[in-house]
This record gives sequence, C-alpha cells and structure tokens, in this order.
Amino acid sequence: MAERKQQRADRLDTPLERGRWFGGRGRGGSQQGDTAGILSERIARFLGTPSFIIWLTVFCVAWLMWNTLAVEELRFDAADRGFTALTLMLSLQASYAAPLILLAQNRQTDRDRVAAEQDRQRTERNLADTEYLAREMASLRASMQDVATRDYVRGEVRDLLEDLRETMRAEVREGCGPS
Repeated sequence: MAERKQQRADRLDTPLERGRWFGGRGRGGSQQGDTAGILSERIARFLGTPSFIIWLTVFCVAWLMWNTLAVEELRFDAADRGFTALTLMLSLQASYAAPLILLAQNRQTDRDRVAAEQDRQRTERNLADTEYLAREMASLRASMQDVATRDYVRGEVRDLLEDLRETMRAEVREGCGPS
C-alpha cells in the first residue's frame, strides 16, 4: 500500500490522495460532495420562499399558543422565562440556514464562473471567425478587381463593335469614292 502511494506521489499527472478527515473526499468522491451541495441548495432555496415563512410563522404561533393557552401541566416552554426553548429552536434554525445559504451561493458563483469562461471562449471563437471571414471578403474583393465582370466584357465588346463599324464605314467610303 505504501509502495503504491509512493508510485502515485512520483507521478505528476496524478494528484496526491489526502486523508479523509482533512480535505479528502472519502469513498464517495465528488459524488458525495455534489449530493451535499445539491441538498444544501435545495434547502437554501426553500428557506427563501414565502411558504417557508408561512410555515415558520404557523409553527411559532402554534408554539406560543400551546405554551400560553394550554393547561399548565401540558406546557413545556414557560412564557415567564421568555419562551427559551422556542428561542433556542429559532437560533438553531438560523445557525444552520446561514452556512447552507453560503454553500448555495458558492456553488452558484462556481457555475457563474464556468458560464462566464464558456461565454468568453465562445466570444473569442466568434471574433476569430468574424476576422477570418473579413479577411476572406477582402481577398475576394481584391481578386475580383483583376477579374473581368460581365458588364466590363459587354462594354469592351460594344467598343470593339463600334470600332469595327467605323472601320467598315471608312473602308466603304474609300471604296465608293473616285478610283
């Protein structure tokens, strides 16, 4: 086992395995971390919904009513002590909510970073494609100046025909005149 770890440590293309308690991923690998991240996001999303606020309000009202209006023997959180158990329950909920929200924000930040990198790469590819097409268009325009277009050829043929007609008229005049 130690020999195998040494072989892996010698290879630069393989990351070192860290201990399970100090930053390692354990048996589950990234699957376990991803599941915890997904679960924390779901909880954080639920904590930000109106239905959570409504349920928390219903819970607190029921707690307060039970410990205020119920028979003395059935009460478990006395009002004269400031509803200590309710305060502790709400503090516990808040102490778990804050880290879950931070985890969800960190995961969203990572997703945004990946999306921004992909957008940047896509923009660079589009820019390179556009520059390539612009260079191709410029080379086509430059080469088209050397190529005779249909209108240019027609104009040249008209000019040649007109020159031929004038030459023939001149020959006819010379041939018809005094010999």
